[in-house]
Amino acid sequence: MTLEEFKDIQPTIPKLPGVYRFLDDEGTVLYVGKAKVLRNRVSNYFSKHGDGRAKVKTLVKNASKIEFTIVDTEQDALLLECTLIKKYQPRYNVMLKDGRSYTYICIKKERFPRVFLTRKVIKDSSTYFGPYTSKWRIEIIADLIRKLFKIRTCNFNLSEENIKKGKFKVCLEYHIKNCEGPCEGLETEEQYNEKINQIKNMLRGHFGEVKKHLKEKMQRYAEKLEYEKAQDIKNKLSAFEDYQGKSTVVSTTIRDVDVFSMTKDEKMAYVNYLKVVNGAIINIFTQEMTLNLDDEDDADLLSLVIPELREKFNSIAPEIIANMEVPLLEKDITLTLPKIGDKKKLLDLSTKNVLYYKNQKQKEEASKIKKQTSAERILTTLKEDLQMDRLPLHLECFDNSNLQGSHPVASCVVFKNAKPAKKEYRHYNIKTVEGPDDFASMEEIVYRRYSRLLREGKDLPQLIIIDGGKGQLSSAMKSIHALGIENRITVVGIAKKLEEIFFPNDSVPLHINKKSESLKLIQHARNEAHRFAINFHRNQRSKNFIQTRLVEIPGVGKKTAKKLLSHFKSVQKVQEASLEEIEDVVGKAIAKKVALGLEMIKKDSN
Repeated sequence: MTLEEFKDIQPTIPKLPGVYRFLDDEGTVLYVGKAKVLRNRVSNYFSKHGDGRAKVKTLVKNASKIEFTIVDTEQDALLLECTLIKKYQPRYNVMLKDGRSYTYICIKKERFPRVFLTRKVIKDSSTYFGPYTSKWRIEIIADLIRKLFKIRTCNFNLSEENIKKGKFKVCLEYHIKNCEGPCEGLETEEQYNEKINQIKNMLRGHFGEVKKHLKEKMQRYAEKLEYEKAQDIKNKLSAFEDYQGKSTVVSTTIRDVDVFSMTKDEKMAYVNYLKVVNGAIINIFTQEMTLNLDDEDDADLLSLVIPELREKFNSIAPEIIANMEVPLLEKDITLTLPKIGDKKKLLDLSTKNVLYYKNQKQKEEASKIKKQTSAERILTTLKEDLQMDRLPLHLECFDNSNLQGSHPVASCVVFKNAKPAKKEYRHYNIKTVEGPDDFASMEEIVYRRYSRLLREGKDLPQLIIIDGGKGQLSSAMKSIHALGIENRITVVGIAKKLEEIFFPNDSVPLHINKKSESLKLIQHARNEAHRFAINFHRNQRSKNFIQTRLVEIPGVGKKTAKKLLSHFKSVQKVQEASLEEIEDVVGKAIAKKVALGLEMIKKDSN
């Protein structure tokens, strides 16, 4: 997997705890890892300052896909990682032995129950809490339990009969006040069981009072300057705050089950599958299905995919947990729709993963759209807004300008790929229209523009924008029809006041959202055409005015005025020029007349 390929999927990686898997082209798991924050951890493999070991570089090079499973806590990520490494034995992982490596706290099913640490879970109705990922922390908790509640550590059979016969004597633990002597009947079964109930509550996470007690005790030691004892209490408090009493991915109350949860969007359905064997998740998989019918029933979809996934993963679990009622094809299978408890937590984990998977797919689709250039995005929006058949890669906009009918001019601006192509801008002097007639002027310049493009065999634009309302648009369409190109070009008009878009032969305007990029493009083209027309009109007026003032000088004709303006560019520069400079252009005799005439014009202006 290259850095560029990873950057494409990086935004879809969640910032949550979980397990990640590197897979090769054939789907073989190359590496399993855990993370407190998945995106940060996986990004390290592709950063410049990441792990530079040759083994890691080879792993990244051989991987073609990265899969993720999100969990609730970092401890759950560690447990799931351990299970999956044993399951897949990935090439780039340190291999784990197949035995259980989790630590549990067992409350033995017996009179005066013992509380101890174990790695073996025996189905003898005893109560197990865990698994725990840190043996050091759980040993602190177990030690604290013994000191707070003073429970026995011996393995005597404390039956009622044995106690009455006096078979046992109190040991050293009693004398050092770590036990209250149930073996000699010094503590009743009822009193002892009350302590066991408190221990169970504490291990279930209900330890507010315990924490309060520890903090007060730590404070007292600190006030007495007994810092070593205060630090010991602090360590125990830290263990309490960090420890995990329940794991979603490994359970002692659940054996072999299959967990299914389904969600869907408009086009696809997604089913997440968790395979649980001996209380541990050993497989995670999400199946995609393309929806063909709008009325596809969720339960029917799920009932079809359940046997397929069970066969694919060789499952013979006698129980299925699902997020909806489904008809099962297999007999002797129990369907459970849990509302509370450990099974509900498993279902919630499956649901969380399937929803994440769906969101990830939607983000991937969105990222594909985002890979479009801004021009492609804007033009696609414009095409949809105007209901065009083709993308308007080439559009042109027309505007005309005059001052009380004098010097009528027009402009045509060209946009390609949603950007101005200024070298292709054109301006026009109106030739066939007398007086201030914007409609006739628009008809003339549109005809002149496209008759020339047709003669020269050049490409026509996909879109023409007319600056004006229905009148200007109708005039432009007369020329479009006269040239026979009405079926080859989309033509619209934009009215200034309400920014309404008009179509030929349609009295009802289109109102595009004011924030739409397509309307902003139309406005940009309209404003550019208006600017270009106004500038050209201003230049024409100025040029005509300047030529008129020079011609007013006795002995200076149009040709002389044109020659002077061509050389000096403006009347001001002619006025600033020396007599010798003017002589070089028009000769001595006329130069004297020009100098004298300019002096008179200057006096008149003042």
